[in-house]
Amino acid sequence: MGKKLSSAIGVDIGSQKIKIAEIKLAGKEPTISAVTMTDTPPGTVDHTGVYDVDAIGAAIKQALATSGATASHFVFSVAGQQSVLVRTLEVPRMNPNELKEHMNWEITRNIPFPESTVVSDFRSFEPADAASQNLDVVMAISPQSAVDTLIGIAKKAGKPIAAIDVEPLGIARSLKVSGSSDPNEVVCVVDVGHKTTSINMYRDGQLLLPRQVPIGGEMFTEAIANNLNLSVEEAEAMKVQHADIPESASMGMMSASFGAAPTQAFQAYNPFADDPALMNPALAPGGMAVPDVPLDPYAAPPVEAAGAFEPAEIPVPAAEPAAVPSVSSADSVRIYNAMAGVLDEFVAEVRRSVDYFRSKGGDVNRIVLCGGGARLRGLAPFLASSLGLPAAMHDPFQGLSISAKKLDQSLLEENAEAFAVAIGNGLHIAFE
Repeated sequence: MGKKLSSAIGVDIGSQKIKIAEIKLAGKEPTISAVTMTDTPPGTVDHTGVYDVDAIGAAIKQALATSGATASHFVFSVAGQQSVLVRTLEVPRMNPNELKEHMNWEITRNIPFPESTVVSDFRSFEPADAASQNLDVVMAISPQSAVDTLIGIAKKAGKPIAAIDVEPLGIARSLKVSGSSDPNEVVCVVDVGHKTTSINMYRDGQLLLPRQVPIGGEMFTEAIANNLNLSVEEAEAMKVQHADIPESASMGMMSASFGAAPTQAFQAYNPFADDPALMNPALAPGGMAVPDVPLDPYAAPPVEAAGAFEPAEIPVPAAEPAAVPSVSSADSVRIYNAMAGVLDEFVAEVRRSVDYFRSKGGDVNRIVLCGGGARLRGLAPFLASSLGLPAAMHDPFQGLSISAKKLDQSLLEENAEAFAVAIGNGLHIAFE
């Protein structure tokens, strides 16, 4: 990262919302000094990644102006099935030079992108068993174009990038600081986004297994809209305010087993396949090579001096809130029934991840939910009953003091779980 920073702005660019959290260090203690959320400009982000530099950069710049954030650098995370691959490996113990050579080979054979230039990095961790002859390794690979897009967004927003990270490691830092990480437990974090859900296993803040599935809050909303003949806007409002999953509904899920075929019509992304073409069927490797001097997705990529930035002033209009039709308790049941099929599919994917991890000799002690899509009432107890594991919402603000001068308290109360990645990105300066 170069010079050690005492503050940074963590940014999480989602397909529906952009979350921003400024972290400042008082000695070694991190403090939240600004936090805000804004709508992602329509048509600029999807499940594959980010692609509209100007619109997103302008939205971030405008959000910063109203949040009171003053830090000089950003920390972004690269996300999207066509923008990053994160995998965990177990390799024999070896010296640093041998490990680097081996990981270059692993990275080369795992590239799933149709792009000749990639950014890559890896990190090794001591295994939980001190007597083990192996090392745990996390590797990340991203197309150069995805990194360049984030650098361009930062330029439009008016600040340089201190680091580009990956979402699973941002969540790991949030778990550590919030006290949600126990060295004796494996935690399954289910990060429910608008278009996708990440299902990651952690022990003591260390990523053990990452997985992403193409099910998110949008699918619940569309199911409600289609089955109840509502507009998408009405369905989203009803889902957030009136949908309630009865815990008793989980009884029908208990018979589902590991390996059952997904009910969706498309093939799900498979992070467990050894063949990169099977990891993401939409992408195939094509003679990719890791560059001789790859950029580091965990540290600062080369960017222009902050003084050279001249971002455009592009106002982003606020979206009008959708009207919420009045509902009765009977209507709440109808809302649940309308999205029950997607809910069953969602739980089945979490079960597959847990069962796969157990099949490799691990165990899962509890489930933690985060992400904007996790706000669905009753989701945590429903998962707990369906999977036989304790489940609770993650509060990324826990364990952190807040000194923000411009703070919308309702934003924290209603959307706390959505800030896990943004806060984790900002915490990069406290861990690196």
